[in-house]
Amino acid sequence: MKAALCKSLDGPKGLVIETRPEPIARAGEAIVRVAAVGLNFADTLITRGKYQFKPDLPFSPGAEIAGVVESVAANELGIHVEQPVMAYVNWGGAAEKVAVDVGKLVPIPDGVAMPVAAGLSVTYGTAFHGLADRGKLKAGETVVVTGAAGGAGQAAVEISKLMGGRVIAVVSSEEKAAIARAAGAHEVILFPGSDLKSEVRNLTGGSGADVVYDCVGGDASELLVRALAWQGRFLVVGFAAGEIPKIPLNLLLLKGAEIVGVFWGEAVKRDPAGHRANMQRVLDWVRDGLIVPRVHATYPLEDIVEALGVLDRREATGKIVVTMR
Repeated sequence: MKAALCKSLDGPKGLVIETRPEPIARAGEAIVRVAAVGLNFADTLITRGKYQFKPDLPFSPGAEIAGVVESVAANELGIHVEQPVMAYVNWGGAAEKVAVDVGKLVPIPDGVAMPVAAGLSVTYGTAFHGLADRGKLKAGETVVVTGAAGGAGQAAVEISKLMGGRVIAVVSSEEKAAIARAAGAHEVILFPGSDLKSEVRNLTGGSGADVVYDCVGGDASELLVRALAWQGRFLVVGFAAGEIPKIPLNLLLLKGAEIVGVFWGEAVKRDPAGHRANMQRVLDWVRDGLIVPRVHATYPLEDIVEALGVLDRREATGKIVVTMR
């Protein structure tokens, strides 16, 4: 089988396509014939040795896959041969076949294309886990989403709205404001360039935000903690701004509020059944047309270096997907 291999930590440009032995399933694993691989910015980091996971060389990038089960032993989950499935595999997905723990496989319903399914786990999985499991979002509550024009932010906007939330998007430009509105945001705040705390207060009639989904960190975070409503929940999702903020804890005391970590990858590992249930809900929304994920472009496996270059240069406006022949 063919696979994209990282044989040195020189970044995406160092990847090579080679023929490798087909994987052999261990107990509890299935062999999946990969149809599509969702790429993420993390793939540009892991190929440089700068990601939180550092697999031994050589390895294949690609954390999200969709494909068809080629072989599997009888199992309690009902996963069977020729079943379309998706999975989050951390790395190793950029290959024509992979061995995957059966417990990580999520069946893909009819009507959901492989390239779409391959790009759902990280962005939509994180958003649903963050908003539902960690943020306890209720219908009628107000959600502020930072970085709302990015992949993670757009997913949070869409899922917040499907859960009955009123969404205030925080973005850095008018161009990004249009993207956030297209994803379903009810209101948009430009930041930097505005008094973020006052804007949130004004848009909520003075009561503040019930939930903040913060993908950015940096200067916005403390301002949004100050803009929380009584018993609000501030979700720590990421630090795209590069700066990890330091929050005065007295703000939480005065608001009866919470700061909640959203470590989706670890949650998937610790609660695979909960992850499967979340992804089945997301897949149903996609099948029913309630979520329409954006695929920026698809590339054949042979062009994975070019595909990762789009992510490296921050040019993607949707998911970058590699497809197999």
